[in-house]
Amino acid sequence: MNTKRYKHLLSAAVLCLGAISFTGCIDETEPTDMATQKQVDGNASAIEGLVMGIPAAMTTSYFSDRADWAFGYGAIMHIRDIFTEDLATQDDYDYNNFWFFGWNKFQGRDYAYAQYLWNYPLQIISTANTVINSIDEKNCDDASLGFLGSALCYRAMLYLDMARCYEFQPSDVYPEAVSPEGKDITGLTVPIVRGTETEEKLRNNPRATREEMFEFIKEDLDKAIEYLPNLESYNKTLPHLDVAYGLMARLYMWVENYKEAKKYARLAINAADTYPISESQATSTASGFNDINQWMWGVSITKEALWSNLANWTAMVVNETYFGYAGPSGGCDVCMDARMYNRMSDTDWRKLMYKAPAGSALDGQNIYIDDYLGYYMHEYASTKFRPGSGNTSDYVKACETNYPLMRVEEMYFIEAEAAAQQEPERGKQLLEKFMTENRDPEYTCDPVDGNIVEEIVFQKRVELWGEGQTFFDVKRLNMPVTRAYEGTNHYPSECFNTTTRPAWMTWVIIRTEEEGNTALTGLNNPDPSDKYPPIAM
Repeated sequence: MNTKRYKHLLSAAVLCLGAISFTGCIDETEPTDMATQKQVDGNASAIEGLVMGIPAAMTTSYFSDRADWAFGYGAIMHIRDIFTEDLATQDDYDYNNFWFFGWNKFQGRDYAYAQYLWNYPLQIISTANTVINSIDEKNCDDASLGFLGSALCYRAMLYLDMARCYEFQPSDVYPEAVSPEGKDITGLTVPIVRGTETEEKLRNNPRATREEMFEFIKEDLDKAIEYLPNLESYNKTLPHLDVAYGLMARLYMWVENYKEAKKYARLAINAADTYPISESQATSTASGFNDINQWMWGVSITKEALWSNLANWTAMVVNETYFGYAGPSGGCDVCMDARMYNRMSDTDWRKLMYKAPAGSALDGQNIYIDDYLGYYMHEYASTKFRPGSGNTSDYVKACETNYPLMRVEEMYFIEAEAAAQQEPERGKQLLEKFMTENRDPEYTCDPVDGNIVEEIVFQKRVELWGEGQTFFDVKRLNMPVTRAYEGTNHYPSECFNTTTRPAWMTWVIIRTEEEGNTALTGLNNPDPSDKYPPIAM
């Protein structure tokens, strides 16, 4: 075994032993520098400060030791992308912090990696619950109702994420909805915690069914839609009405109610105060995909929130720095899948956000902040996400940036796919209109095997590359993942080909949650680790 990789394997074992120190629903960790629910009950002036603790929780580190990869919600977004075929990370042995996800290792219930995926969203949900339970809907001012709407959106997003990640879906490895103990887990998602339960209830809190989870999330979003017109803040770390509509569109896509999904996607587009990002905005060396004002909703990383030059979004995802793990400095370039890149049209300006291969039609047309960094990037490396202020060396300035949670472009693609699921020709028209007006003036919809939905989803995958959303479409539509092919740029240990959605897209509940919640006994998801042999290319 390579000695450098051995260090990582040993580290994984240590993290496995450490995974017993947390439980998800009963012993959640709350930030100590925020107001507690007791402090804000009946104190409207404290609500705004408390609600701003939710976006702050999105950027907090989880582990107390140097587990740089566990840097916040952005890490979970990045992990979801690694689980697809669209993102290829160049593995240099020492600095690929996410190799265990790409290699499909250590995904079981005893490991800290599963612990993070389970506990971190619950930690943010706990913060949102504190806000929600601190506001008396029938006896508060309009401003407080607006903040309540934002908190409800956060809770809805996180539970929708978790429901889609943990709901068992059949795969080529596990075609039957059966737990490791042989029990039926059809349609089971995650336990619902409102923050008002007794300890007795939390210790016997079953996995909600798909139907129960849908109704719970819809209830939150219905209230959010009612209350958010009262939100006066234009800080886009807080969800506004357009975001509530967008979350409703995502929710209906999950349950394949395409009529309602199309309706809410259009409502989100109409309510949004942003437009599809332009080529000049997207390729700006100073603000390309780091300007929160260009989106419906995003995460903002301030210098006060930085606790390390390495445990953050920029260091892990942005290739154009001299200090991060990504790019030439660390050797772990974050790249677009070569097959995906080559399928894109050369007249689609989005292709310019990835380093063109030598000798290709677009070679030499990429715009870099620093040509030295550009020269040493791998082919297909992303320049989509830029360091803050275009600064490549001052880590405080470079890491003081933003990343998107929702963009209006997603709503156009949801609208097009939802239309195509009902009336293919209408979906084709919507796709062509968006693409020719915003991305590629020469675009025509010429789907593979006549599959218009697949073509819409492909263009959506290109649009949202690196933003953590493709995972959900792959899982919902039972799309296979193909990383092993001639000319692949995926690392050899990540070259898996599946015939269905991958088994690793059904996440495993951690053991401590099972032990603390008797309703989960025998009802966990099967472990996907090491179930696919890498294919030599």
